[in-house]
Amino acid sequence: MCLLFHDVYLNDPRESGFQSPTADRYKLRVTRFDRELAALARVTRPALPFALTFDDGGISFYTLIADRLEALGWRAHCFVATDMIGRPGFLTRAQIQELDRRGHRFGSHSASHPARMSACSEDDLVDEWADSRAILQDIVGGPVVSASVPGGFFSRRVARAAAIAGIQTLMTSEPVTRPHYVAYCRVLGRFALRQGSMPEISARLVDSAPWARWAAWTDWNAKALIKPILGNAYASVADWLMARKAAPHSHTTIQEKRP
Repeated sequence: MCLLFHDVYLNDPRESGFQSPTADRYKLRVTRFDRELAALARVTRPALPFALTFDDGGISFYTLIADRLEALGWRAHCFVATDMIGRPGFLTRAQIQELDRRGHRFGSHSASHPARMSACSEDDLVDEWADSRAILQDIVGGPVVSASVPGGFFSRRVARAAAIAGIQTLMTSEPVTRPHYVAYCRVLGRFALRQGSMPEISARLVDSAPWARWAAWTDWNAKALIKPILGNAYASVADWLMARKAAPHSHTTIQEKRP
């Protein structure tokens, strides 16, 4: 199974990656991230072999994440939105090259990180995958055949375009463990960790009891029903809800979610 992380920060979510309340929901304070890694490390016999994936290509993969993984003898898959390479808060070409030499693997997270990938035209979808793949291959000096879908907006059209662009493995945000194929592209689900996730949920997800995985699947499917209805407004609504949760009158909720 695949676990999905995004950025990690010391004091402020704006330290790394995309800047919005929606993006911040998926960023973890470093103390919480350390807690998740420690919980995973204590699982000596996971029911499901797991891989660690990180979306967006934020600078924290270089400054905070990679060293912690390597201390445990682990490596990860980092999916990069290539238009952001070298911008403030994101990985540089040199950092990607160094991390690749250290054993981490890189894949496409599209070129421009569209707000709603599944709404792009066929030509734009192929360009998003092909252009980002070409840039990453030039940086690492080798084949790049994996990718992840921005924002969880997956569709069969998105996967077919990825296959046309040479992507062999495409990762989604659907919390499932069984892969399926679209054209010649293997599609893998992932289980996302967010600010509001239960502490040490990563260990529960790879454990033998299926309850955490079922809960993640139920929550994701509820959101999947809403996304097509709201369309491009989904992110704005999510931002509004996030802002309400962070408001001063929500003190109790914030305390409960603090690492």
